[in-house]
Amino acid sequence: MEKLQIIAAVILIASLLFIINMIRKRTLELKYALAWILVLVVVLIVDLVPAILNVISYGFGIATPVNTLFLLAFCFSIVLIFILTVTVSRLSDRIRQLSQAVALNEARIEELERAVKAAEWRK
Repeated sequence: MEKLQIIAAVILIASLLFIINMIRKRTLELKYALAWILVLVVVLIVDLVPAILNVISYGFGIATPVNTLFLLAFCFSIVLIFILTVTVSRLSDRIRQLSQAVALNEARIEELERAVKAAEWRK
C-alpha cells in the first residue's frame, strides 16, 4: 500500500467519523448524510482496492480509470444538486404556506383585540 493511499484512507475515515458525529449531535440529518456516507465508503473501497476502478473503467468502455473517477464524481454531483433542489423547493413552498398562516392568524388576533376593546369601551 502506498503512502498516498494510507493518507487518503485516514482522511476518508476521519471524514466518515466527522459526519457520523454530526448526525449524532443532530447538526446534520441522516437523510442528507446518507449520500455522503455512501460516497465516502465507496471511495474508501476504491482507495484500498484500486483494481476495482480498472474493472469499472473496462466495463464502461472508458480508456483510463481517472476519467471513470471524474465521471462518477460528476454523476454524484448532479444527483446531489437535484436532491438539494427538490428539498429547497419543498421548503420554499412550506415557508410560503406558513407565512400565509401566520398572516391570517395575525389578522384574526388584531380583529379579536379590536372586538375586546370595543366591548370594554361600551361597558
